[in-house]
Amino acid sequence: MQLRLTIVLLALGFSALARQQPSPRDTSFTTYSAYTSALKKYPFITVAKPPIPATVQSKANLVYCRLGGRSLHVDVFYPPTKGKKLIPAVLLIHGGGWRSGDRWQHWPMAQQIAGRGYVAITVEYRLSTEALYPAAVNDVKTAIRWVRANAKAYHIDTNKIALWGFSAGGQLATLVGTTGGSALFAGNGVYTKYSDKVQAIVDVDGTLAFIHPESGEGDDSKRKSAGTLWFGYNKTERPDLWHQAGALNHVDAKTPPIAFINSAVDRMHAGRTDVVHKLDSLHIYSEIHALPDTPHPFCLFNPWFETTLNFTVAFLDKVFR
Repeated sequence: MQLRLTIVLLALGFSALARQQPSPRDTSFTTYSAYTSALKKYPFITVAKPPIPATVQSKANLVYCRLGGRSLHVDVFYPPTKGKKLIPAVLLIHGGGWRSGDRWQHWPMAQQIAGRGYVAITVEYRLSTEALYPAAVNDVKTAIRWVRANAKAYHIDTNKIALWGFSAGGQLATLVGTTGGSALFAGNGVYTKYSDKVQAIVDVDGTLAFIHPESGEGDDSKRKSAGTLWFGYNKTERPDLWHQAGALNHVDAKTPPIAFINSAVDRMHAGRTDVVHKLDSLHIYSEIHALPDTPHPFCLFNPWFETTLNFTVAFLDKVFR
């Protein structure tokens, strides 16, 4: 009965947010669709919906950017603060193949991170049905600037901002995080006096390289891949775009510490070993947490949700506190 209620609430939440989105809307990746798919191999899983910590406050559907008649939103979850104490912030980026998914899927994670003493913000970005690469990259960079522009309202320490991303969101987190301050992705032309640099990255099963021996993205033999639909070109037509979007090609001395939290699906973290080698050579801290026998969307489900949360917070505590 409880599981049915959870699924119904998730469906209602998706429907409410879907009405706020421009059409056409790809609804192929939802928490419910991921759950029903993973349930076949992992019959013991449940959708993670832990109680919201009593101290956590929230503000939903805040507009962080307007593009013509289109508004992009964030949701802010924050703990109580005392005096002038500043606290770190984490921007959470959802997955869905750059084409589907919603920020609300990570409300549970954001709420729990806020319960551990961070400001946690879930962000909306334009999907490939609406705008091709690099629109999503610029959206996330604009959201980082919005966080700094509104830092006082939530007592955010602007020198301690992290990105957390799952799947396509992990790819965006690492790409945005490794190109802070770069003219390559300029953002959307607002809050330009604020920096888009971050000080930590948590990559949950997001690819680090598209054109790489470990990558499974870009196979158009049966239908156009998510990558081809996002870039608007396949690997042969515009390999420069596919290379450009891989964080592996941007790691340098300015790259912040990175935590990799990965499923048992190896292709989802293509390029990770090469990135870690680069980080090691530059003396930049990183850590890897590989969860055996797990599906790709493991972070949405029990029993792996809390493990993901604990790895995330432990890493952020180490970097920021």
